[in-house]
Amino acid sequence: MADFDADVAVIGLGAFGASTLWRLAARGVDVLGFERHTPGHAFGSSHGGSRMFRTACLEHPGLVDLARLSLDLWRELEKASGDDLFTASGGLLAGPRQGHLVPAALAVARAHGVEAELLDADEVRRRFPAHGSLPDGHAAVWEPGAGLVRPEASIRAAVAVASDAGARVHADARVVAVEPGPDHVRIRTAVREFRVRQVVGTAGAWLGGLVPGLPLAAVRMPMTWFAARPEAADDFRLARFPAFIRELDDGTSLWGHGTVRAGEDVKLGLEDGGSTFDVVDAESLDRGFRRADWTGVGERLPAALPGLETVPARGEICLFTRTPDRQFVLGRPGGDPRVVVGGGCSGHGFKHATGVGEVLAALVVGEEPPVGVGFADPDRFLR
Repeated sequence: MADFDADVAVIGLGAFGASTLWRLAARGVDVLGFERHTPGHAFGSSHGGSRMFRTACLEHPGLVDLARLSLDLWRELEKASGDDLFTASGGLLAGPRQGHLVPAALAVARAHGVEAELLDADEVRRRFPAHGSLPDGHAAVWEPGAGLVRPEASIRAAVAVASDAGARVHADARVVAVEPGPDHVRIRTAVREFRVRQVVGTAGAWLGGLVPGLPLAAVRMPMTWFAARPEAADDFRLARFPAFIRELDDGTSLWGHGTVRAGEDVKLGLEDGGSTFDVVDAESLDRGFRRADWTGVGERLPAALPGLETVPARGEICLFTRTPDRQFVLGRPGGDPRVVVGGGCSGHGFKHATGVGEVLAALVVGEEPPVGVGFADPDRFLR
């Protein structure tokens, strides 16, 4: 190893990268981790206090097994770190009976044996009073095993457990170039160079700059929190207002969840409709929160969730990457034995982060991944 600083380097310790670092270190791999900020920061895709977890994944049938693997690993990470990372609140997927969301969720649940229950509008309104305005022609799929994951805490936990297992972490270390050689990869930072046998690129919105040729668009997505009106506050506690996605009659989908602790606000947002959010340059992102960032949500609340104020209590900007088909990129571009990539979260990746980390770690060490991810092959865009 005299010529190498480590066997593997993971570049970017967000959701995918921190999990990959953990799963590699758990295998005893000599691994370095590079993060341009501090793990658990608020400049990428993995902040804002919560992310929805569900097993009834509509985005691709292959994601159901990945979600199941991820849930097992979220529980393993909780045990290894001693941190509370996952809250099983249950999850509600609601909308018109003949719309997109409810039929698709029901079909996925039935095809894959996901525990779920179809609720009519009356039952939704009875069990979840905040959704009292749900129209009669709507329904919902209730998944009791769904819930919330804490993103910042989860990333910090994965990095800490990986470090305890021997991973060496370089925080506040921006990687400026990744240069594959004949039998190695040279990694250049502003301070020094490193030489490793393989590199895993998990740099989120910055991945395209490190591994050229991947069709990744950086997307600016606002996150918003709204206060409940005093008379309705009890209805917006997480126990009565669990994680949800709700397709509205205008075709848009609203997502969110209730308050976990007293004094918090209700987190809400709109699903990515392809043109809902701005495509940006990750290096020059405008992180200022402006009126246009919340009006799309606020104007829908009087009809959809009348117990909430229509002007947000606060807002933040999230940055994620989108691929042309909204699926991840997981694998070796061009079959390169030196480079593995994990990215393209497309706004639905965090729930799968631990499973993605396991898949990427398996690829690095030459194991068969525990679940099939052929649909996320980076080379599908070249083909």
